[in-house]
Amino acid sequence: MKSINPRTAKIATAAATPLAILVAAGMVWQSSNAAFSGQTRNSGNNWSTGAVALTDDDAGAARFQVENLVPGQTGTKCLKVTANTTVPGVVKGYAVNPVRSVHGLENRITVSMEAGTGGGFGSCDGFQLEDTVVPSMTLAQMMSVDSFAQGVGGWQVPAGTTSRTYRLTWTFTTAGMTQNEIDQLQGDKTGVDMQWELQSS
Repeated sequence: MKSINPRTAKIATAAATPLAILVAAGMVWQSSNAAFSGQTRNSGNNWSTGAVALTDDDAGAARFQVENLVPGQTGTKCLKVTANTTVPGVVKGYAVNPVRSVHGLENRITVSMEAGTGGGFGSCDGFQLEDTVVPSMTLAQMMSVDSFAQGVGGWQVPAGTTSRTYRLTWTFTTAGMTQNEIDQLQGDKTGVDMQWELQSS
């Protein structure tokens, strides 16, 4: 067997060492390359609906309860409506639960509606006019305004809590009627509920 002289051994060792380093480095690179990873996360995504609430200050009582009505009689009352909402919206008023009379009393009662600040269900004292919602219409015409789409007012409310006072005036008019037509209205009765609705924009 041939013996390896010391000089040859040194050359072989010198050649093998860099090769071993390269092989080891390659293995580390391969290992690192397999482990490289990157991630990002946009956490906590969720959706929740806004909340809208509408109240008034009538405490469940009727705004008008008029007995023994006579021609020419008139009256005015106020109602404070409060919107509490997390999103902007629109408030409109419309008629529900109409009670039509036998002889058409609803055609002889005219109503007008104004909006503003101050006053409330108990009294219109301090009411400050801002807008005329209904210049004048008969109660019969008001009864036909029976949905949000047809509703009157169109009060634009921002997110948060805000209030508006509505002042409604009614008059029992018999202009242009004969005495016999007027007499037929005796004992007649009519009525309607006024509903306020808030819908988000």
